[in-house]
Amino acid sequence: MIRFMDEVKEIHEGIFIHSIFLAEDLEDDRKAGWFGNINEQLEVVAEQLQGIPELRDGFDAIGFSQGGQFLRAYIERYNSPPVHNLITFGSQHMGVSDLPLCEPGPGYIWCQIARRAVKGGVYGTWAQQNIIQAQYYRDPDHLPIYLARNHFLPNINNELPEDYGLPSITAPTSGRNETYAKNLASLNKFIMVLFTEDKTVVPKESSWFGSYAPAERLLSAGEGDQLPMVSQAEKTTIPMRMQPVYTTDAIGLKTLDERGDVLLETCEGEHMVMSKECWEGLVKEWVGGPM
Repeated sequence: MIRFMDEVKEIHEGIFIHSIFLAEDLEDDRKAGWFGNINEQLEVVAEQLQGIPELRDGFDAIGFSQGGQFLRAYIERYNSPPVHNLITFGSQHMGVSDLPLCEPGPGYIWCQIARRAVKGGVYGTWAQQNIIQAQYYRDPDHLPIYLARNHFLPNINNELPEDYGLPSITAPTSGRNETYAKNLASLNKFIMVLFTEDKTVVPKESSWFGSYAPAERLLSAGEGDQLPMVSQAEKTTIPMRMQPVYTTDAIGLKTLDERGDVLLETCEGEHMVMSKECWEGLVKEWVGGPM
């Protein structure tokens, strides 16, 4: 991140850059990328950004991997100070439908611990309150449980049961948050970058609001506290413009797109393997410009 910041400063001389953090200690900050409650972390980030004088008139934001959907959530829920342009690289806007293997590196141990915990019960109360990746895990074969028990991703995507022909008992809320659409539509540009060989984000099209097709639904109510279940879905990818989150304009994405302010870009290669050719043009055009 420090190297990337230095390269951005070479492109835009004199630019102010703030790197969001959740803990002063580097190892604790790294751990917070795996363990914690996203909704609580977003409150910390919103307070942090409000306390930076250089950002009071707004800023351009870049989100790497899961940081992209977290920045989008900040825009939808807070946006004070406001974001002008949002660029996300390999982000999971429609969540992930599988858990990737952990790659060697500084966060390997936290990845392994989190992965084992998630596999033990991704939609359980503990995982949904404490494991970051569980809070944007979206299983197309179990949409009712996802809608009922995941308190982050369905919320920021303004997803409702009726979007998928499901009964209202499958979600704790009955309406959309209109502020989310208003705030996201206030962006000048929303640029989403997909890595062509991404095996970490499953499916990789989630970086462009794509997802695996929902399973065939069984609409009969379950017994007791059980929810209606769904059967195995064929791995067909639903593109952004066919998603209910888009067609209903639930978060203002359709409004942005019809204005010509949604850009779908690609980077060649694996997840977060970013050559300068991949990001430099985007940073030159959409970062550090006039408000």
